[in-house]
Amino acid sequence: MANAIFVREHGTADVLRWEPFDPGAPAPGEVQIEHRAVGLNFIDVYDRSGLYSHALPVIPGREAAGRIAALGRGVRGFRIGQRVAYVLQTPGAYSQLRNVPAARLVRLPPGISDEQAAALMLKGLTAQYLLRRTHRVRAGEWLLVHAAAGGVGLLLCQWARALGAKVIGVVGHEDKVALARRHGCRHVLVAGRDALATSVRALTREARVQVVYDSVGHDTFFESLDCLKARGLMVSFGNSSGPPPPMAAAELAKRGSLYLTRPSLFHYIDSAAELQAAARELFAAVRSGKLKIRIGQRYPLADAAQAHRDLEARRTIGSTVLIP
Repeated sequence: MANAIFVREHGTADVLRWEPFDPGAPAPGEVQIEHRAVGLNFIDVYDRSGLYSHALPVIPGREAAGRIAALGRGVRGFRIGQRVAYVLQTPGAYSQLRNVPAARLVRLPPGISDEQAAALMLKGLTAQYLLRRTHRVRAGEWLLVHAAAGGVGLLLCQWARALGAKVIGVVGHEDKVALARRHGCRHVLVAGRDALATSVRALTREARVQVVYDSVGHDTFFESLDCLKARGLMVSFGNSSGPPPPMAAAELAKRGSLYLTRPSLFHYIDSAAELQAAARELFAAVRSGKLKIRIGQRYPLADAAQAHRDLEARRTIGSTVLIP
C-alpha cells in the first residue's frame, strides 16, 4: 500500500496528514508513476488553505518525477521503468504513486536528475513562458524580478541574464542578496529596506524597467507598477502575500499606458505540442549550463507540513523537493 499527504479540511500546515493511499490501476491512456521526487510550490499552499478551491479531501502537489510503474490500455511510446516528469493543473502529486495521462508526461533526458525535474517542471516551465512567450526578452532590456532568490526567481534571473537582459532582483532578506547576484542579478534590492520605485529609477538612470515579474501580489503590486517605463508590462503571476488589491483601469493610463497580464502556465502548455516544445527548450537551457538548479531544501514527503511552514515563513532558498 502506498501513502500520500491528504488535506481533509482547509487550514494551516497542521491539516496535512500522511495516510495510506491506493491509486488503483491506471485507466486507458494513463500511466502509473512511482514518484522519486515531488516539487513544492506556493500553489500547494493555496490548495491547502482554500484560496484555490477543490473538493475535499485533496492530495496537494502539481509536479513530480519518477519511474513508470504500470501502463494503461492503449498507451504507446512509453515503457515500464522509463524516467518521466509532469506538471498538472489538478493537484495530487504528494503521493508515492499517481496515475497520470500519458499525453501530459515529459520524458527526462540524460543529465536531468529526478530531483532537478521535480524542481523544474512548474518553476522552470513558468520561467520559460514568462521570458520567451509572455514577453520575449531582448538583450539590453531592464527587468525587475520579485522573490529573486526563490525557486522561480533564480531561474528567471539566470535565464534573463543569458538572454542579455539587465536584471534588478528583489529579495526578502539581506542574507539572500549574494545568492541573487550569483544567479544573474545586476542589482539586488531588499524588500522593506530599499524604496523600490525610487531605487529602480536611480539604478536605471530614470529609464525604469520594461517588465516587472511579480509573484508576491498584494504587498508589491502598486510599487511594481511605479517601476515601469511608459508602455511597460506588469506580469502578476503569483500571490504569495495575497491577491493584488482591486485597481481601476485608469491607474494604468496614469502611469504611462501600462500593460497588465495575469498569466497561468497551464494556458501556455495547453496542448501536448506546446508542452513538449517548452520542455525541450527548458532542458536544453539546463544541459547547456545557462540554468543551474538550486535545490536548497529536501524533506521527506511525510514531513510536508514542515516544508509548508518553512516556505510560508520565507525560510527557504531556491527550490524545495519532497522525497517519497
